[in-house]
Amino acid sequence: MYKAIVFFDLDGTLLMDDKSLSEENIQAIHELEQNNILPVVSTGRNIFEVRYVLDETGMDSIVSANGSYVQFEGKKLHAEYLSPELIEEFNSFANAQGDPVAWFNHHEFALSQETPVTDENFKLLGLNARVEPDWYKFHHVNFMFVFNFDKEKLYQERFKGVLSLVRNNPRGLDTMLDGVSKKSGIQELLDYANFGDVPTYAFGDQLNDLEMFDLVDHPICMANGNPAAKKKAEFVTDSNMNGGIVKGLRHFGLV
Repeated sequence: MYKAIVFFDLDGTLLMDDKSLSEENIQAIHELEQNNILPVVSTGRNIFEVRYVLDETGMDSIVSANGSYVQFEGKKLHAEYLSPELIEEFNSFANAQGDPVAWFNHHEFALSQETPVTDENFKLLGLNARVEPDWYKFHHVNFMFVFNFDKEKLYQERFKGVLSLVRNNPRGLDTMLDGVSKKSGIQELLDYANFGDVPTYAFGDQLNDLEMFDLVDHPICMANGNPAAKKKAEFVTDSNMNGGIVKGLRHFGLV
């Protein structure tokens, strides 16, 4: 049995601003494993986007797409699927607003339309987006991203009780089935592995980390984090660019 489990958000948390991993963070992951502590990625992004993180750190457990796809010890544990009918309804609403939609599974993604905002977004993430308006009809979809800057309430009201929409990115909204979040994905992993009595820690920085912070025993926010995330944190560590992960782990005696 592990002594503890530590969940790591990626963007703005475990990763540097250029999306790279620092050597000290890689070493910290290895130290956790040597101390019989399980490190787990918990991210809004999909597995194919962050494969390099798993490869460079050796981690093989991940709560991805804000809980929509969970992998434990290198194997699929749980996945949520959006029905084609629901996607059609969502696409129609987004199209009426003039908002592009991206559809994802853990292997790949496609985009409804290209705009300067979608170009900027995927360039920052190092991804090549292809426009393929019918892609979702022929592929499983776990997760969607709708591009807009200020329409949370509009979408949340329209799809209340059906979809969960949260802003994890100034350019758009992470979109999952209602009730799906990092919290639900983490709970799936904890239940499956009978980790109910193992102390849990989580590092995060944004609004999609709030429910994760509610679940774990020790929520830790980065200094660069959203004020709402800092408010829920037990401890606010330094920024992602200034050794915040290692400082937070040391604060709790994990490394």
